Amino acid sequence: MFNISETDVYLFHQGTHYRSHQMLGCHYIDYEQGKGFRFSVWAPNAKQVNIGGDFNNWDGRLHPLTRVNEQGLWVGFFTNIPEQTLYKYEIIKADGSRQLKSDPYARQSELRPATASLTTLPSTFEWKDEAWQQKRKSINVYRSPISIYEVHLGTWKKKKDGELFTYRELADELIPYVQSLGFTHIEILPLAEHPFDLSWGYQITGYFSVTSRYGTPEEFKYFVDQCHQHDIGVIMDWVPSHFCKDEHGLRLFDGSPLFEYADPRKAEKHSWGTLTFDFGRPEVQSFLISNALFWLEEYHIDGLRVDAVESMLHLNFDKSDQDERIVNSYGGDENLDAFAFLRKLNEVLFNFDENVLMMAEDSSDIPMVTAPTHLGGLGFNFKWNMGWMNDMLKYMKYEPIYRKWNHNLLTFSFMYSHSENFVLPLSHDEVVHGKKSLLDKMPGDQWEKFANFRLLYGYMVAHAGKKLMFMGGEFGQYAEWKDKEQLDWHLLDYPLHQSMLEFVKAANHLYLNYQSLHELDHDQEGFQWIDPHNVDQSIISFRRKSTKLEDDLIVICNFTPNVYYDYKIGVPYSGTYTEIFNSDAKEFGGSNQLNGRIHFSYPTKWHGLDQHIKIKVPPLAISIFKYMDKFQSTKEREEAI
Repeated sequence: MFNISETDVYLFHQGTHYRSHQMLGCHYIDYEQGKGFRFSVWAPNAKQVNIGGDFNNWDGRLHPLTRVNEQGLWVGFFTNIPEQTLYKYEIIKADGSRQLKSDPYARQSELRPATASLTTLPSTFEWKDEAWQQKRKSINVYRSPISIYEVHLGTWKKKKDGELFTYRELADELIPYVQSLGFTHIEILPLAEHPFDLSWGYQITGYFSVTSRYGTPEEFKYFVDQCHQHDIGVIMDWVPSHFCKDEHGLRLFDGSPLFEYADPRKAEKHSWGTLTFDFGRPEVQSFLISNALFWLEEYHIDGLRVDAVESMLHLNFDKSDQDERIVNSYGGDENLDAFAFLRKLNEVLFNFDENVLMMAEDSSDIPMVTAPTHLGGLGFNFKWNMGWMNDMLKYMKYEPIYRKWNHNLLTFSFMYSHSENFVLPLSHDEVVHGKKSLLDKMPGDQWEKFANFRLLYGYMVAHAGKKLMFMGGEFGQYAEWKDKEQLDWHLLDYPLHQSMLEFVKAANHLYLNYQSLHELDHDQEGFQWIDPHNVDQSIISFRRKSTKLEDDLIVICNFTPNVYYDYKIGVPYSGTYTEIFNSDAKEFGGSNQLNGRIHFSYPTKWHGLDQHIKIKVPPLAISIFKYMDKFQSTKEREEAI
């Protein structure tokens, strides 16, 4: 059967062939009878399957496939089909009608708006990221800094003529920029082939095809390789929740529901105009898990941000109160197929790579998303903290005078911040569709907007959890994300925007350099309130701690434009403290209400701690202090003074 073993076939139909892309799709093979391309596809309800392409004037009858089992695998081998040529599967349906379908397992696709798949030779790319791969094996992802720059490649930056940069060109442009800002990872909106630019890649037709918009598979490998050589990890948004209905894609692939649920009530996502995968079907499980593993193996991707997890887990996610409700076998709303699939997915991927980043974009309140599967969890290792994001953006929109009436929005996240392994996201979803940019959400005049935005980002850096910011936020883009145009790079000609960029750079490097800001993110020992109760002045203070005691920090955030003098803050040790970071610094665009080099503690209890210091609290700002006596050398203390 052209090198397709009975074991491969068995595992695929059992839902446990986790490299089914090595069996299905188009593969160049050197057989005894000659060199050529083997095509294999799953189409159980087809009457006949052929290969149509430029090589036969799209007359598939000249290149028929043979059905090899009752479950619907079709295989054919041809020596007269050239490389890098266009093809589709010609599906002859049960009623005799004909439809052309792109290859679900194609490694490369035609540039949109064209929709054919391409025959490809085995990759000859030589990876040079051995040092990065060795480093990944030795780190603890939970205790390491993870600061993510989220980017849409097509609108980050464009050429002067409006054309898109290629993967190779983006390697030269994007990587040094991200590295200079102190981000540890680039997260890319979905790169699997998709027909419509404005879906941003979230409505996919070619799950194994890296999009041709920016170049070839080899060029994308070069981009990832360069990221790794510059110590930048790569995360990609991955979309197993649904797929688009375009005629050449997965919908009704062999004339009947195959990848989607047969029950239209479960299949349809009406508000998105898409279809839900049938997570209970073994062959669909083989397809999706193979796809996730494919991106990790073939392209050395370091992690996947799994999109729209909540939509997978609930049968009635997309339904209005007037729609018929669907229940599972226990009478509940949970999609038991999806729960089982996600657990299986995470078990497989962590068995492949224990340090892979599997991040759930889950807006639900179900527990144990990041708990191990053997304890009943879903098995992810990180979850986006959508609650923190919603609360903080709502809080920051209030004029400072009204914030004291909404103080709980500021502090509530610490009630649950250690219940999951969280990522704090300020993502693309919050700066589109009339929601305004992050900067424009902030109240006040221009100076206050920037001060509020610096405070928000600084608070995120100091808060427990890994970090994510969408492109453009780092320099305070005024307009929300324009998904047809590049970022407003001209704003960097203006001092406040350039200062914002310098602030983000400084905050990110502070995060990298101090263990207390990342090491115990998911451990209650890493955080201690000093004072969460100052509602009237909208000031909070807390400690961030680590196993490296000299890195312990005191954090004070003032969410009003008032300056406070001789403000008492409880501290744990007797001695001197120095301010190491202040978002109100002049170089960041602030009013320069800084604290002196050292502050001596007073032997009077305050905020439940044995000592206290008196400081100046800057307006709409975060200031961070470090203890200078117990852990610093005499020389360091003298330099601070």
